[in-house]
Amino acid sequence: MNTLTPTRQQIIELMDKLPDDSFPELVNFISYLRYKTVETKVHLPHNSFLLSIVGLGDSTEKDVSERDEEILASEVNAIRGWSIH
Repeated sequence: MNTLTPTRQQIIELMDKLPDDSFPELVNFISYLRYKTVETKVHLPHNSFLLSIVGLGDSTEKDVSERDEEILASEVNAIRGWSIH
């Protein structure tokens, strides 16, 4: 082959010159190339639930463990339970 991009016919001619014992390897390689070219990924719809909970635990406060009881007391209404601020 004297060209950088061989033609289909040149490839077939090269395959015809291969010894018979190399055919299993050639078949495996061709199967691999076909596998690479076929789109194997299934496009699943994105899960909006996961996007909705992104950043749920983010806080501007660095360490709230020292004030946990104070924070809990401010969030709980003595009569109704949890409150939303």
